[in-house]
Amino acid sequence: MGVALLATLAALAGAVIGIFWTNSGTSTRVMVPFGGGLLVGIAVFGLLPEMMTEIGWLRSLLLVAAGYFSLLVVNRFVYPVCASCAHDHNHEICLSALHGFAAPLISAAALHSFLDGWSIVTAQQSPAVGVRIALPVAVALHKIPEGMALGAIMRVAVASRAAALSWCVVGESLTLAGGAAALMVAPRLAGVWFSYPLALAAGFFFYLGFHAVHGEWKRRGGRAFMPALSGVAGVAALEQGVRALLR
Repeated sequence: MGVALLATLAALAGAVIGIFWTNSGTSTRVMVPFGGGLLVGIAVFGLLPEMMTEIGWLRSLLLVAAGYFSLLVVNRFVYPVCASCAHDHNHEICLSALHGFAAPLISAAALHSFLDGWSIVTAQQSPAVGVRIALPVAVALHKIPEGMALGAIMRVAVASRAAALSWCVVGESLTLAGGAAALMVAPRLAGVWFSYPLALAAGFFFYLGFHAVHGEWKRRGGRAFMPALSGVAGVAALEQGVRALLR
């Protein structure tokens, strides 16, 4: 459970950075697409390759698509997940730049965190000494940008920093719950079962990240793409470094 606690603290440290960096109109215009890029990067370079290894590329892509289109349907017919992307939306009167993102983002983050905690505690049981030594570093490198993305998007999805931080604590604390559940239940279950909900979470992250960038592109044009690409590239580089460390 020690590494699961480290993962939670690393993610919350990243969330604090994301929340307090987003403190003005200018930084918000940077952090919204940057945070969106981080979410897309986490989905494409962090979660999807792992899922493809565990359950195959076809099932992985189908589940990611199911997660994406489920939020698309909810956004269109049930609840405005991306209210700021609507063609008739008056963005200037909003209290928050991405209102509507909070509930689905925290739901996806909580699911992801629970499964992270599960997989971290399971990996700690590995007989390979190298894995056990490298795991804490890999976890921190993985969770800090994830926390930054969550904090940055939550800050512009709710009315205050305190609310954003509270929701980040709720979402990331599920890492500990997942670790505790793994200790109790994992020996009785097949190792790949958690890949299915994790692939759905990847679809949620991709949807939210893409539409955060898309909303800024509609408002600001091409200037939104550089922060978004920086976020995607940063996650890609970190994930490659983590994989090299664990080899």
